[in-house]
Amino acid sequence: MKTQTRIAAVTAAVIVTAGAFAGTLALASGPPPMPGPGPGFGPGPGFGPGGMDMPRGGPRDGGCLGIPGVVDPSGTLTEAQRTALAANAEEEKLAHDLYRAFADRYDLPIFDRIAAAETTHLDAVRTLMTRYGITDPTANQAPGRFTTPAVQATYDQLLAQGTGSQDAALEAGRTVETADIALLRKSLDGLTAPDVQRVYGHLLTGSQHHLAAFDRWLKR
Repeated sequence: MKTQTRIAAVTAAVIVTAGAFAGTLALASGPPPMPGPGPGFGPGPGFGPGGMDMPRGGPRDGGCLGIPGVVDPSGTLTEAQRTALAANAEEEKLAHDLYRAFADRYDLPIFDRIAAAETTHLDAVRTLMTRYGITDPTANQAPGRFTTPAVQATYDQLLAQGTGSQDAALEAGRTVETADIALLRKSLDGLTAPDVQRVYGHLLTGSQHHLAAFDRWLKR
């Protein structure tokens, strides 16, 4: 009975966190301020020339080089932090599936390049979920399909928005990256696990590069 109660509580927490992310997507507007020094931001693997998420083919295209292997030691996660990890996995899948759909519709390199980057981002988050024994909400989900109803509704809304025009698709991408940055910053707050800190820091840097790339395309 205690196990069933705990599972129910964790499931409810995942839905609440994913719902909060969906709400952030709906409200996102304007680029957030750049972060100051913190976990995942100083020199180290993935930063500097040729590092993680440095543009391939020019910053305008939004290309990334991917995330180094998860080599930092594991730590301890609270239930809220475990829930946040699962929510970040759904967000990365949402971004990938959305950009892949737009890449099929519009002849813009930015969607292909950032969709490829989101694949590496999701792989890194999945590695962490395996480490910490967290059920992957994206497992066996077809493109455009999501476990959490709020995330599914958000994806459907953004997909419909982006099919209106090329600029509408770029705006949808901008909305996703702005919300992603907000979610990652919240996820980093109070986090002490070195491996999760490192991955979140890389993801945050990547989303900032992606957001800047969408801004450049919209101002072209």
